[in-house]
Amino acid sequence: MIADLIRQAAAQLREAGIETPEHDAKLLLAEAMDAELRDIDKAMLMGEGLDSLAPAGGGCRAATGGGQADPVTNILAAFHAMLSRRAKREPLQYITGHTPFRYLDLQVGPGVFIPRPETETVVQAGLDWLTRHSMIHPRMVDLCAGSGAIGLSIVSEVPGSQVWAVELSPRTAEWTRRNLAVTAKRYPSIASNYQLEVADATSLATLAQLDGTIDIVITNPPYVPQTDIPEQPEVRDWDPELALYGGSADGTLIPERIIERAWRLLKPGGVLVMEHDLTQGERLVAYAKATGFATASTGKDWTGRDRYLFAEK
Repeated sequence: MIADLIRQAAAQLREAGIETPEHDAKLLLAEAMDAELRDIDKAMLMGEGLDSLAPAGGGCRAATGGGQADPVTNILAAFHAMLSRRAKREPLQYITGHTPFRYLDLQVGPGVFIPRPETETVVQAGLDWLTRHSMIHPRMVDLCAGSGAIGLSIVSEVPGSQVWAVELSPRTAEWTRRNLAVTAKRYPSIASNYQLEVADATSLATLAQLDGTIDIVITNPPYVPQTDIPEQPEVRDWDPELALYGGSADGTLIPERIIERAWRLLKPGGVLVMEHDLTQGERLVAYAKATGFATASTGKDWTGRDRYLFAEK
């Protein structure tokens, strides 16, 4: 029975310290079966076995390549391989190879920061501002692009927008390009409206030709304080350090440099929306005002926590 399989798998993950063992077990089984999570829930409720959902051809989304003709055997092999990786605290998203972000399904793996739900709040704040100002063809910059989650969301959700993305790591930029290619298949018109530059987002020379012409900068820069090493192995041991730590004990060095770069990129009246640590709001608001922004405030995420800087030039 699928319910028994999930119960055993969840026990294994729980022993490994996974906070959501049953959810992870169900998601991995769904991945192995090329099914949806709701299919697993329904099968558990109905008391069904693997053969009820197994694909007739014997294939599965995460097949191990063993060549077995029996679809149930294929599924079990793939599922247990993924389960073993998760028990070693490899991020769930790296194992499945993708993660949802707003309306996108982004490819992720070693070398790229996994987009978080709180960053969706940051994107929404930017979209709300664009809507309020009735911008038809906004020019946007995504500094520290990573997977491309922010910029690709804007260029796919705002028809006619132009996006320039900057990523420092060549390895990470490969993930950005993959996600651009995947997203462009779904939204063909974006291919010519999204440009990626592999460069230092804090450098005044990066995108210097755009200074004073950008409507909005939305960014999720590295901001974790160097004195606050994450406890979760999935973050501490797998997320790229380049995408995590903000360059100083309190984590504000890189965000402050991003504020300076954004101020030069933006046209008068343009806006910076920048994700930050829960402890950094007051300092970054003050820094934005000192840099020259006319107004600056702290926005909250969906849980009511201080999450991002909203500054207007």
